[in-house]
Amino acid sequence: MKLIVSDSTTIITLLNIERIDILESIFEQVLIPSKVYNEVCINDITLHSSFFIQKKIKDKTLYKLLSKSLDAGESEALVLATEMELALLIDEKKGRKIAQNMGIPIMGLLGVLLLAYKKKHLTHDETIEVYHTIKEANFRVSKRLEERFFELLSEI
Repeated sequence: MKLIVSDSTTIITLLNIERIDILESIFEQVLIPSKVYNEVCINDITLHSSFFIQKKIKDKTLYKLLSKSLDAGESEALVLATEMELALLIDEKKGRKIAQNMGIPIMGLLGVLLLAYKKKHLTHDETIEVYHTIKEANFRVSKRLEERFFELLSEI
């Protein structure tokens, strides 16, 4: 994949564990809407400007509709993914469900780890290590999703 639109959770989680390189190994650029940029760039954190591209959304009507159910960053990310006709990197359950209902292809942080492993950017052990590190950094994963992650990891 060359381009993807992202919500803030995956970016913040990878920044917190200092592994943004995982995203950079898979994508050429990550497009983020303004509200996601603002969520990520707090406490003097700056994003590598040629990899993370800030984009403004155009469809304010769709944004207002989505923002009745989702937070501002998620709403803008869904709008941007729709406008750019790109997949969306999103982890929150409600946002994922809405994106799927809108026909937006989605991927979460665990999908990123599996893809990095599949493309040989991470070894099996590194993938497991990063998984445990993100959980220690308070990334929430349901038991069912955790089981599915390890099942898929063993099949690659």
